[in-house]
Amino acid sequence: MVAPIRPSDRGDAAEESSAFTESEDLEFETLEEIDPEEELAEPPSPVLHPQCLEETARFFSEDGPLRHAEAHGGRPYEPRPQQAAMANAIAAAFERSANLCVEAPTGVGKSFAYLVPAIYMALSTKYPVLITTETLNLQEQLVYKDLPLLTKLLDVDLKFVLAKGRGNYICKRRLDLARGGRREEFLPAPGLVPDVERLADWADKTEDGTRYDIDFPVNSDLWLCVCSEASNCSGPACRYFRTCFYFKARREWEKADIIVANHALFFVDLKIREIEQLESSPLPNYGAVVFDEAHTLEDSASAHLGLSLRSGAVRYFLNRLYNPATGKGLLLRAGESSMNLRATIAKVQDAATEYFDQFHEAVSKRSDAVLRITSPGRFEDRLSPALGTVAKLLREYIAEQEDEDFKTELQSLHERCLAFQEEIACFTNMEWDEHVYWAEGKISPVTRSQILELSAAPLNISELLNRILFSRKKSIILTSATLAVNGSLDYFFRRIGFSDGKGIILDSPFDYSKQVTLYLPRAMPLPSEDLYYGAVCDEIMRFLKMTNGRAFVLFTSYSMLKTCAEELKDEIRELGIRLLVHGGALSRSSMLAEFKSSTVPCVIFGATSFWTGVDVPGEALSNVMITKLPFAVPSHPLIEARLERIRLEGGEPFRDYSIPDAVLKFRQGVGRLIRSKTDSGIVVVLDRRIVAKNYGRRFLDSIPACPIEYF
Repeated sequence: MVAPIRPSDRGDAAEESSAFTESEDLEFETLEEIDPEEELAEPPSPVLHPQCLEETARFFSEDGPLRHAEAHGGRPYEPRPQQAAMANAIAAAFERSANLCVEAPTGVGKSFAYLVPAIYMALSTKYPVLITTETLNLQEQLVYKDLPLLTKLLDVDLKFVLAKGRGNYICKRRLDLARGGRREEFLPAPGLVPDVERLADWADKTEDGTRYDIDFPVNSDLWLCVCSEASNCSGPACRYFRTCFYFKARREWEKADIIVANHALFFVDLKIREIEQLESSPLPNYGAVVFDEAHTLEDSASAHLGLSLRSGAVRYFLNRLYNPATGKGLLLRAGESSMNLRATIAKVQDAATEYFDQFHEAVSKRSDAVLRITSPGRFEDRLSPALGTVAKLLREYIAEQEDEDFKTELQSLHERCLAFQEEIACFTNMEWDEHVYWAEGKISPVTRSQILELSAAPLNISELLNRILFSRKKSIILTSATLAVNGSLDYFFRRIGFSDGKGIILDSPFDYSKQVTLYLPRAMPLPSEDLYYGAVCDEIMRFLKMTNGRAFVLFTSYSMLKTCAEELKDEIRELGIRLLVHGGALSRSSMLAEFKSSTVPCVIFGATSFWTGVDVPGEALSNVMITKLPFAVPSHPLIEARLERIRLEGGEPFRDYSIPDAVLKFRQGVGRLIRSKTDSGIVVVLDRRIVAKNYGRRFLDSIPACPIEYF
């Protein structure tokens, strides 16, 4: 059994064109032939017109359209053999409905390499190609920069869109409810009335209708009251259907040749299509998929094909119906049914507090605030039966109502109530096979308050993806700058269940022997030794002085990051360097903006998300320090369960998972430094295990050769 998707999640889910230097060491594997007699799945497998491969090759040739990119606002033309090889391989994979994985280092220009054959395929088959990425920055680069330029260069009538989850769109009907005569029922707080009016003014002017288009802060609870949701949508019966922002976007998606989305929306769509086998999937039928930033594929799939339930989501749902503390909610109307519901919900609020407090208490006793749950029934569940009672009373109450808008809102909450009831019962009883279960205390990125999250992730993700993704008779293209370990894609393929295709590893177009110096420690204490923290602080200061800041210091834990930041903040300030600390007052994007634009040299102390997906070309970044080799914490429930599974299958967890996983993250961290052929700088590793342990050679062999200095 696979964890269900909540009704509110159905459709509501939540960088590169650099210069190039030639290399004669290009690695290229031809794809295996696919049996042409194999039965094709729906939609039909793409069959490209005979000139497709020829046109792809011509585009990247010396006299092709790419030569004119500079005249249309692009980069000056420069031959890139790796880029052309990647594009031709993708076109061949599309033609054979085969899968393909390409490691394309920074500077190859991978976005053009997959967009050009994707455009030819979409135009020839009339099925759109879906491009999915992990980060919004890359999505926006594709839609607002790369695709407009390619439309001009190819001189084609190309339609492309950025698809966003449904919950990002404002709903005009719900906005009217929030502004109407009974808004005291609808709004979570009376003080939000001015915010509603500001939203209404914006909604009258916006063309996009998504929260990304709003240039003022919006209360998160208010947005949940007015955003578009599948479960309370009347579709064509709604009086706002013709002008609905979401359905306007959907109509554009249906007409598009290229659809750009994120991994979250893709996996929500995939789960609805392939696991739940429902017809109401958010994305249109597509002919092929290109995964950029594919190094996050396993974790994205685990997160979105599993369960993630936050205590605040249940409390918010109950408060939408009735909040005893404020006397607000949708159930304020007179009548016995409403009064009975309010009394019942007050009791359910207590049951919810009792249910989540069990986990809070257990989690608070652990230093890492994470608790793996290994046996059903450990925690008492009075909440799911209580939610069943609410659902029954709510269904009866809805039947008594005459106001259609009010009924629609309540029906949505009734559906959500049933979903929460099922999830809580299944989680408590551990009813989903091949899943790992855990509870985790976290800090809300919005309110900075403590929240509790209950998670269940599939352990058989490779088998699951092999069945529902890679065996679907349509091309799945995977690409990222870092997928290989020691020159092999085997580890990545095993983790994600890749099949029915081949892999290519392209050479880096940069000359690391001239652009990078690698500093490795011989005398530092090991991370397990008491003197390690003090030595790290000393070396951070030494190398910051060497490059006058302009550095990323990458940490594997927030606790070590905060300790070092507190210890060094005064010394760093005395050097005239600005310290930006991850997890502080500034968001990650704000930190990067400050780092790039500051008139004084900066240093970022960054945790996990700074190891990947960060692009700072030029002199602003001249130094990347890696404080520890990035081994995953083996005690985290998901990692622990993965290691156990490997051991049960006869493998060696440290060799088969921990080392290759850390090598990939290490490569990503090192990759922050060189983003163009004019960049230069140093990479400093402050973990002596890289030279003291036998496995250290696997880390060094996985990055381009460059001069080494020992300290």
